[in-house]
Amino acid sequence: MDPAQIRQLMEDQLRLSRRLKSRIQELEDEKHAPLAVTGMSVRLPGGLDTPEAYWDFLRAEGTADSPIPEDRPGLRAVYDPVPGKPGRSYVDRAGFLSDISHFDAEFFGISQREAKLLDPQQRMLLETAWEAMERAGIAVRRSDRLDVGVYLGMMASEYGERLEDRSDMTRIDPYYTTGGGLCFGAGRISHVMGFRGPVMSVDTACSSSLSALHLAVRALRAGECRYALVCGSNLLLSASLMVSLCQTRAVSPSGRSKSFLATADGYGRGEGVGAIVLMRQDDAEREGRPVLAAVRGSAVNHDGAASGLTAPNGPAQQEVFRAALADARVGAGELGYVEAHGTGTALGDPIEVGALDEVVGAAVRERGVPLPIGSVKARLGHLEAASGIAAVIKTVLMLQHGEIPAALPDDGAELNPHIPWDRLALTVPRRNQPWPLARKVAGVNSFGMSGTNAHVVLEAYEPAHPAPAPRTGRPELLTLSAKDPVALAELAVAVGGYLKKADPAQLPALCHTLRTGRATFAHRLAVTGTTVTELAEGLEAARGATAPAAGLRVAVLRVRADDARLAEALTELSDAFPRAAAGLPAEGQRPAAALAELAGRFGIRVRTEQESAGTGAAARLEWETPDGAASLPLVGEQPGTAPRLLLAALAGLFLAGADLRFEGLGTPDTRLLGDLPTYPFQRKRFWIDEPLTGAGDGGTQAAREERGKAAPAPQDREAVRAYLMAELTEALHASQEPDPDGSFLDAGGDSFLSTLFITKVEESYELGLTAEELPLELPLRELFGRLADDIADRAGARADGEEPIA
Repeated sequence: MDPAQIRQLMEDQLRLSRRLKSRIQELEDEKHAPLAVTGMSVRLPGGLDTPEAYWDFLRAEGTADSPIPEDRPGLRAVYDPVPGKPGRSYVDRAGFLSDISHFDAEFFGISQREAKLLDPQQRMLLETAWEAMERAGIAVRRSDRLDVGVYLGMMASEYGERLEDRSDMTRIDPYYTTGGGLCFGAGRISHVMGFRGPVMSVDTACSSSLSALHLAVRALRAGECRYALVCGSNLLLSASLMVSLCQTRAVSPSGRSKSFLATADGYGRGEGVGAIVLMRQDDAEREGRPVLAAVRGSAVNHDGAASGLTAPNGPAQQEVFRAALADARVGAGELGYVEAHGTGTALGDPIEVGALDEVVGAAVRERGVPLPIGSVKARLGHLEAASGIAAVIKTVLMLQHGEIPAALPDDGAELNPHIPWDRLALTVPRRNQPWPLARKVAGVNSFGMSGTNAHVVLEAYEPAHPAPAPRTGRPELLTLSAKDPVALAELAVAVGGYLKKADPAQLPALCHTLRTGRATFAHRLAVTGTTVTELAEGLEAARGATAPAAGLRVAVLRVRADDARLAEALTELSDAFPRAAAGLPAEGQRPAAALAELAGRFGIRVRTEQESAGTGAAARLEWETPDGAASLPLVGEQPGTAPRLLLAALAGLFLAGADLRFEGLGTPDTRLLGDLPTYPFQRKRFWIDEPLTGAGDGGTQAAREERGKAAPAPQDREAVRAYLMAELTEALHASQEPDPDGSFLDAGGDSFLSTLFITKVEESYELGLTAEELPLELPLRELFGRLADDIADRAGARADGEEPIA
């Protein structure tokens, strides 16, 4: 080789080396990519049903514990204040949820029969999951099959015990299995909402929901799903578990956790449900999602061969701290707060505090600013499987507000003397205080009684580039929808109240979020305006417009031969809605064709018809409604009116039932808001009282048998149709007949109910039809009409002595 060739080879190898190093760095960055928390929802003791209410509670004083509710007679029956009595619990207080018996079954397409047998945890998980997705600005449409993974931390399902009366097993049906199995808690969310990502129910005892979050982090980084819904749930329904915990003296007689205090004597139990939505931070920024905080890293391990199965292990806790910090690429000295497990047990608190100081103490002492620690269990109680998600949501709120709430009351109560506080770099704040460091990084601990330890590192979100100033002064379209008129009216009131307090600069983001970040239902409202006041007043005036919308797919654009005015209108629309009007008109495209294409970009098929010259609007949109043709001007004669008229026309189409795509009304830098009012569920009571009597469901069963004897003659088709509707209503345990224009599935039916229903029909008419052959997708009116015809035809054939052909 001559020197030039050698030089070329060396340069090639250098370039290759640089590319390889760059690729290695990319892979390493992928492995540690931060995840964005984009939505949160809660159901917590003390009536805390929103993150905002949770934050207000954290900044105030007091605890959320309460006496055992009246609807928990099993827990009340085993209470005895004297500890140590066999078969008894010495606890009469805990952090109870205010209402666990009510649920909007109809919203989620669940029959009343199934809803009553559903563990209330599954019901609340559906609601909190929906709210978290709405707060993340993700419209959930089952048909979209969103790439969402569901990771649920849940350790007990005790509701089904109410059915376990050995003297009468008539209440046990397939819903006993699906209503209570832990795996169905996560699976039901994905089934109801149409998610197609991984689904996992995780039980590592008290660390369940933080372990679930760890799995979600790994899945997102590995590309297994685009979004991850992480949930935690816990209810106190079983007297057996309460008695068992009291026999171990793990629970405080006061029903409260006294984290880090000298009076610590066990933990106070609590209930709760929480959900957060995670996605890769770079994806969240591209999609304009609200980013509440970033998950920088996580780790999970086990105590191994510790002194006991349920005893905490300090060295194992140190290992999980270090692993999480390494995964987050965060130094120990950068932590500004740690949300401790802090259950308030004499053994657990000293071990945890000692392990934490062993890992971070030197770095914290070097920086000269103590590390604040706290535990929300001192306020809410220990939510067991849901404690991790409650701690994460608390920490996200702290990072958002840059404030650390008091961990202990400012009453001079003595700290745990078994912890050498004077030698530690840790402090337990007794007053609310600002974040101690410029960079806001926090850790969250969660340890399971089974030995599984989890730690997560979070950081306040700082956008790489400041958001541009929003465009104000242009008209906006605000849309709302619900599944029934009452919910729509409540949603309109809530959004109207939000509008009255909103920053005017947020108006474009607010309307964009409601248009694109919410699922669309039949009952609808749409208003246009330029200011928050105009929109609030418009909502107030339109509140009665709640008629169900019919489907609409085609509109007619009628234009006059006035290209100059149409071209001028297109310029106005391009200025107001550059995203929707991008590239219009194309080269050589007539203004009328460009206007039709623009309208079509909102998801409606548009047919253009030319009109002769005349007076009035230069262009109009027309569509058919049940009451006749509707028409709205799209381009007026006056300049500057095109944006307002377009929004009014879109509002009209929306109210007429069109399934529109509104993304084009936003700008590329319009970000979604995460604190708008969520769907107002219309709940009804679904509850199995305890204890059950031996009588079981005999009276109801007898009534059903009596009704079964009243099948009408097969030739009376109208009576048969009414009978079929009554039988379905009974199978659903519904209080009223389902909508005849909806399908069997729309009414809350499923494979079990279809089998039950067709079996009953077979008993009455011997139709020869199996559940698999039942066309469940048909409207009930048509389905029952077909069945009635088949029943009459078969009965006639038998009367004529002919064997009906199947």
